Amino acid sequence: MPRSEPIGAADGQSVPSLSAQFRATRALTEALVAPLSDADATLQSMEDASPAKWHLAHTTWFWETFLLRDHAPGYQLCDADWPFLFNSYYEAEGARIDRFARGLLSRPTLEQVLEWRAAINDAMTPLLDDPALAGLVALGVAHEQQHTELLLTDIKHALFQNPLGPAMWEGGPTASAKAASSIGWHQHPGGIALIGHDEEGFAFDNEGPRHRVLLEPFALADRLVTNGEWAEFVADGGYRDARLWLADGWAWVQREGIAAPLYWREDEHFTHQGWQVRDPNAPVTHISHFEADAYATWAGARLPTEFEWEAIARGQDGAAVLPAHDPDGGNQLDAAAPPLPRGGAGLFGDGWQFTRSAYLPYPRFRPAEGAVGEYNGKFMSGQVVLRGASCATVRGHSRASYRNFFYPHQRWQFTGLRLAKDGNS
Repeated sequence: MPRSEPIGAADGQSVPSLSAQFRATRALTEALVAPLSDADATLQSMEDASPAKWHLAHTTWFWETFLLRDHAPGYQLCDADWPFLFNSYYEAEGARIDRFARGLLSRPTLEQVLEWRAAINDAMTPLLDDPALAGLVALGVAHEQQHTELLLTDIKHALFQNPLGPAMWEGGPTASAKAASSIGWHQHPGGIALIGHDEEGFAFDNEGPRHRVLLEPFALADRLVTNGEWAEFVADGGYRDARLWLADGWAWVQREGIAAPLYWREDEHFTHQGWQVRDPNAPVTHISHFEADAYATWAGARLPTEFEWEAIARGQDGAAVLPAHDPDGGNQLDAAAPPLPRGGAGLFGDGWQFTRSAYLPYPRFRPAEGAVGEYNGKFMSGQVVLRGASCATVRGHSRASYRNFFYPHQRWQFTGLRLAKDGNS
């Protein structure tokens, strides 16, 4: 079971109550869909993505199922047929529609889903401050924050399919990235690092148990790779040189005709504000693990392990000057505004950072009992770990021990890379 304490704030800041976190998270999700029509919110562009309306409904199903149905005496479901539509992957909760059929749900309408959300918000009020339910409420808040990010990346992919390149938000970016400096390096001498959540504040079950890992000397770049640097990789034939690629990656490039990051077109890229001129100083995003690994090889470096990344994020390298662990660093999503990578020296924000680590359980890991035990553990096969956060991650959602994970070919999320190298190299 995930830890029961509320999701934390940055050092020196007070932690909002679970009730306040619940209401802020629910309000943000709804504000983000305000620009969408019912037709927009019903689009599903691929099986990896879900309609915006489905995200709104699924997160509401989560609260109704695991909190109200199970813990509110006498509670009656708003509609007994909707769990079949809005259960995601919880086998313990019974049958559900096929994943790629979510875009066929013209009914219930967006308006009906929003009315359902309002009813659930009201019904949840008596449960929000019950100490016995704090763990489930914290999990529900974190779960909805994850779906808020997915909603943004899924609707971006859906609108991208339209040859007109429609904008979710009108206008251009309000700020451009600062000129990228030469890459610097956070040096680590190696040794034993403590990895995993430290028992303070909320964490998902896959972030623990805490354990020791032996690290060899290494260095981690102090910023993400930029669009301009990636354009040099493209111009140098990076997508045509089999020597740079993992075997599965090269097969994927050949099979899919991959020649650039997702959403690139000449000197433009597709954003939530439609097609925009690509900023060469902004971090590159929407790349796969295969692409990240090939670029690192081309650059004479490598991807970090997830343990190396966490050791730097925690300041476990013995150096006097380290980047501060700021879970909000770089994240922009504290309002209903278009997310856009802008760059910076922080470890968090802009883009999720690929590691070379397989997504596997830590020593002594045990999934929780019941349906919530399906949240993470059963996906620990064939995926890779990403660290940090993206410009579409809700502020305060991530932390040094946070483990995101995707399959190596997936790139519709704001995924980027931070280089690493072996010590003394």
